[in-house]
Amino acid sequence: MRLNRAWIEARIPHQGRMCLLDEVIDWNAQYIRCATATHRAPDNPLRSHGRLGAAAGIEYAAQAMALHGALAGGAANGTAEGHTGAAARSQPKVGLLAGLREVRLFVARLDDIDSDLICEVTHLAGDGLTALYEFALRDRDRILLSGRASVVLDAGGRLKL
Repeated sequence: MRLNRAWIEARIPHQGRMCLLDEVIDWNAQYIRCATATHRAPDNPLRSHGRLGAAAGIEYAAQAMALHGALAGGAANGTAEGHTGAAARSQPKVGLLAGLREVRLFVARLDDIDSDLICEVTHLAGDGLTALYEFALRDRDRILLSGRASVVLDAGGRLKL
């Protein structure tokens, strides 16, 4: 089931132009795949000197991780696909990107990619306080960047963004 930008903005802290993902294409308990065209937008907030460097793809992946957490958490709370119930409407847990490993950039920039970007994120391990994800950002033909990320979750609600 595809989930649109309005659904995404309701579940991550990033709003407006800073919400970089346009659509959730599919997901399950371990995986999420999202699509976006925001890398081509002249007003993309991550652009610098008129360009969007490939390292900005890490933020795309981080937002996909946050979405996966919202979806997987909603499903765990009996709200299949995160659409119904109080858990799906509650404020998301804060997650902080704590570390990156094995990040590989295969292109210099993203704004010159003609096709939509596909962000794929796989949950490798975790508990209620941490999560380890593998990620890849692709265009229609190739991987643009990949890596692994550690996320610290604020289960106690003490962290503020």
